[in-house]
Amino acid sequence: MTASGRVGGSPLTADELRRAGGIATDVIPLARPVLGPEEEAAVIEVLRSGDLSLGPRVPAFEQEFAEWVGAPHASAVSSGTAGLHLALRAVDVSEGDEVVTSPFSFVASANVMLFEGARPVFADIDARTLNLDPAAAAAAVTERTAALLPVHIFGYPADLPAFERLGLPIVEDACEALGAVHADGVRVGARGNPAAFGFYANKQLTTGEGGMVTLGDAAFKERIDSERNQGRAPDMGWLDHDRLGFNYRLTDIACAIGLVQLRRLDGMLADRARVAGWYREALGGIEGLELACEDAGGDRRGWFVFVVQVPRGRDRDEVIRGLRARGVQCKPYLPAIHLMSFYRERFGHREGEFPVCEDVAARSLALPFFPAMTEGQVARVAAALREAVGQGSAS
Repeated sequence: MTASGRVGGSPLTADELRRAGGIATDVIPLARPVLGPEEEAAVIEVLRSGDLSLGPRVPAFEQEFAEWVGAPHASAVSSGTAGLHLALRAVDVSEGDEVVTSPFSFVASANVMLFEGARPVFADIDARTLNLDPAAAAAAVTERTAALLPVHIFGYPADLPAFERLGLPIVEDACEALGAVHADGVRVGARGNPAAFGFYANKQLTTGEGGMVTLGDAAFKERIDSERNQGRAPDMGWLDHDRLGFNYRLTDIACAIGLVQLRRLDGMLADRARVAGWYREALGGIEGLELACEDAGGDRRGWFVFVVQVPRGRDRDEVIRGLRARGVQCKPYLPAIHLMSFYRERFGHREGEFPVCEDVAARSLALPFFPAMTEGQVARVAAALREAVGQGSAS
C-alpha cells in the first residue's frame, strides 16, 4: 500500500499516460481501506499502555470476532496464511497426505499444504460460482486424502454441505469471505470447521496484516493458541516447549485496529454491496462481459473484490493496459495456481488439466473496488472498460 492509501496494482507509468494522450490525471486505485480517527486513537492507546503484544486486545478481538461470525471460538494470527497453516495442523494433515482444493485461489491456500509436506490435489471449479466443484472434488479423493480445503472465492460461499457429506476433515479458506452467509443462514466461518480469515489492507476488515481462525472445537483453539506462540502453553504458565510452534502472533496494535474495524463492519459491508450494485448496473450493457454470479438459493456473498471476465476473443492483458492508461487501476485476478512456474516444475502440471479454471483465470481482472468508491467513479470505470474492450468511447 502506498502512502496515498492505494492497495494493489502497479502504478500508472509515464508511457501509459503518453499513449493515452495524457487523459488520465486522476487515478482510481484498485482498493482503499477505510481508516479514521477511531483507529488512530486505538493505536495511540495501545502505544501508551506498553502492552504491544500478548496483551488484552488480543482476547478481546477474538471474542468479539467469534461473536460476530457466530462461532464458539476464534484465534488471532499474523495472517490468513498462518491461519490456514495452523488449521491444517489442527486437523492432523502431515507428511505424505493429500488435500483436495481449488486451483483458482490465491496461492497461499495451496502453499500451506507444502509447509507440512502434504500435496495439494487440485480439482476443477464450478463455472457459475467459481468455487471448488463438489463433484470434481469427490472424484479427486483417494485413500491418501486427509482433508478438503474449499475456498470461498471472491466472498461467495462454497457448497459446504456437499463437502461435508464426503466425511473428511475440512479447513475453510474464508480469507475473502467475511460477511458471507450460507443458504441455511449460517455465516461463513460458523459451521464448526476451522475457517481462516485474512485482514490484509484490501479485505472487508483490515488490520494491515493479520488473520483469524474461527473454530467449533475448544481443543483446536488450545492447539492453535499454543502453536502460534512457539508451542508455549496458551496461559504462558511454563517455558518448556513440548510441541513445535511458530511465531504467528498478532500484535495488540493490530487487534486494537481490528476491534474498531469490527464495530463498523456492518456499514462497510453494506457500502461494498452498494458499490457492487452500481457496477452491475453500469456494466450490464457490455456484450460478452461476465460478472460475478448473483446470490442464489439463499447463499449471500460477502463482497471482497469486483472481478469480471472479459469477452471471449479479447486480450485480457491488453484490456488491462487500456484501463490503466485511462487512470483505472486493475490487475489479473486470479492466475491458475497449477500453471504457476513453481507448481509446474514441482508437480508437472500442464494446460488442459482444469479447463473451467483455466478459462476463467485467463479472462479475469479485478476492477477498483472499495467502500468509499463513488457512483461517479464506477461510471468512469465502466466507460473506460467499454472503450478498452472496443464497445464504445470513454469520453
